[in-house]
Amino acid sequence: MRVTEYVSFDAIGLAELVAKGEVGPAELQAAAHEAAQAVNPRINAVVETWQADDEPDPGSTPLAGVPFLIKDIGVSMAGRRMELGSRLAAGNVSDADSFLMRRFRRAGLVTFGRTTTPEMAYSDTTEPVLYGATRNPWDLERSAGGSSGGAGAAVAAGVVPIAHATDAGGSLRIPASHNGVFGLKPTRGRVSAGPYFDEIFNGLAVHGSVSRTVRDSAALLDQIRGPEPGDPYFAQEPSRPYAEEVTRHPGSLRIGVLTQAWGGHRTAAPVADALFRTVRLLESLGHRVEEVEVDLGADWEEFVLASAHQWTANLTASIDELATATGRPIDSSTLEPPTLAGYRYGQRVSGAQFVTALAIRNRIARSLAWYFETHDLLLTPTLPGLPVPLGTRAEAAEELDGLGWIRRLFDLSPFTAAFNVAGTPAMSVPVTADAGTGLPIGMQFAAGYGLEGRLFRLAGQLEQASPWSGRTPTMWAGGQTV
Repeated sequence: MRVTEYVSFDAIGLAELVAKGEVGPAELQAAAHEAAQAVNPRINAVVETWQADDEPDPGSTPLAGVPFLIKDIGVSMAGRRMELGSRLAAGNVSDADSFLMRRFRRAGLVTFGRTTTPEMAYSDTTEPVLYGATRNPWDLERSAGGSSGGAGAAVAAGVVPIAHATDAGGSLRIPASHNGVFGLKPTRGRVSAGPYFDEIFNGLAVHGSVSRTVRDSAALLDQIRGPEPGDPYFAQEPSRPYAEEVTRHPGSLRIGVLTQAWGGHRTAAPVADALFRTVRLLESLGHRVEEVEVDLGADWEEFVLASAHQWTANLTASIDELATATGRPIDSSTLEPPTLAGYRYGQRVSGAQFVTALAIRNRIARSLAWYFETHDLLLTPTLPGLPVPLGTRAEAAEELDGLGWIRRLFDLSPFTAAFNVAGTPAMSVPVTADAGTGLPIGMQFAAGYGLEGRLFRLAGQLEQASPWSGRTPTMWAGGQTV
């Protein structure tokens, strides 16, 4: 299969070719390798590739035989490295599959590589010292987002149609917005994170994917959802497969619009214009849309402080464990300034401060739940601005303590983290682009706990009404223009 043909299919389309016997998984994998070779030297989204020996049964699942990439954090694949984007974990090899990796295999996916992540997934841009910056396929001088920046860039550039991603504060939705792809963060407890990572930041982080079509994300979530023994969280199983929801009419939804983010953060003019156009599209589809104010349940600074206590305490424990396992020092030779600052800040977080942070998490979850008692969905921009130039986040980062770094991240991505705290599903949909630069602009839709089906129904409708799969970036494996 030629790469130009390979990139014209989504994951389900490729799997259908395999099921019909028109192409084999090995041929698809060869095309994926060629696609990576075509664009990765410019975008640096893929850390490592290998020749996978998986032999999926054609037609056994909607994704059997599809080439796939996992993120360099959060999912363990036996015999393969997982380095967390960090010099502290460089060379680390997993000795067994995690629960999620087993499900990827059962789904028939052919995992042939891993994507970049910022160190410890601790940034909203992917520019680690270990492997260098990941570049946005739409503009190579701009960020691809983070922490799933490698996944977002690889999918957008055509290396794979769908890739694994994680999200603890927007890490899946931010790169989906930056790279013009679809990304849905599932409900807490929907996908098992075990057995090695368990709760991941006390349940803030979840596993999902980024993809070029809604139906691919729905099909993958169907394959990986459901609890494993010992999981600390549980989300009720959906009434029907998510793959069926994509083609179902969503009905007339009551959608609230949050134009300006919590904390007084202003939305840039191009994003505000994109939001306005999205509202008009929703109204044309029969939805009832109204501007709302949503009580976060906590003062913004209180939210940021609680998040800093929760994030850094977890970070510190992880770093201590890694240092013990590798025998490496915890200093500037192994950690970047923001991570090291977070480690030192986390060492000072008291037990009482940590418990208070969890109490604030509960208040936020309850407050957002009350909003969803009266509205079906909440619409916000995924981000208040366009993708930033590379290096922006690192400016004077060495001068920030652990709290200062969290404040910087939250100030620049103020719409996303609340839904990680509440545990509710949220998605970034690439319905619009900036007229001036052509850069994609994602719109975020959030729903109540366990209601991914409602999001998939709307996403499917938006994809039909305002298709995005035909828009390709400058760096495109099917024939890049630069």
